[in-house]
Amino acid sequence: MNPRHYGARLAVPVFSTPGWTPLLRGGAPAATVATLPARAQAADPAVAQVQGFYNTLLAAMKQGGSAKGRYDRLKPVVEKAFDLPAMTATAVGPTFAGMSDADRTALVEAFSRMTIANYAKNFDSFGGESFTVDPAAITRGSDRFVKSTMKTSRETIAFNYRLHQVDGAWKVTDVYLAGNISQMAQKRSDFASTLASGGPQGLAKRINALSDQMLG
Repeated sequence: MNPRHYGARLAVPVFSTPGWTPLLRGGAPAATVATLPARAQAADPAVAQVQGFYNTLLAAMKQGGSAKGRYDRLKPVVEKAFDLPAMTATAVGPTFAGMSDADRTALVEAFSRMTIANYAKNFDSFGGESFTVDPAAITRGSDRFVKSTMKTSRETIAFNYRLHQVDGAWKVTDVYLAGNISQMAQKRSDFASTLASGGPQGLAKRINALSDQMLG
């Protein structure tokens, strides 16, 4: 496995890239979580949200089992930690707002399923890697940015999370690989050709097909 591909494990997959291969095939190591002190978690709810997601991800990895089983365990925490409707709107682009309610709902459901399936498929076992979450979030306007790193046997990779408040809770709206590569910007680029050729229904169908592959 090429070490540069480790970064893709914390993001939704790129379905339009030829030859894309889900990670963690062949028994590649998974991850452990460096927990924050309780005081640090209580001091910053945005940091606590990211930490709580990692903790549940780690527990699912330790339990192993099928991708579908991990999907069911991860679904509640992903829906709690991520603002999936907002992420869908950003990934689809400006046309999302003008779509019918049915098309928007179908895309949010497909995007949410793909996001959860990605974690369930790619984080399938525990093997000694580690995540560390910075206890101090950075505030920029109404958003907060939480820094974290994943340490492997070969390198340390930065993952930054952008969060905003939804009904009083901090939720992730973007993940930045290597610290600055926006996954939502990448998704918008990936989705563009399918959206142009197949419309919202074609895009939802394609996203669901990718989820089926990951969970199959």
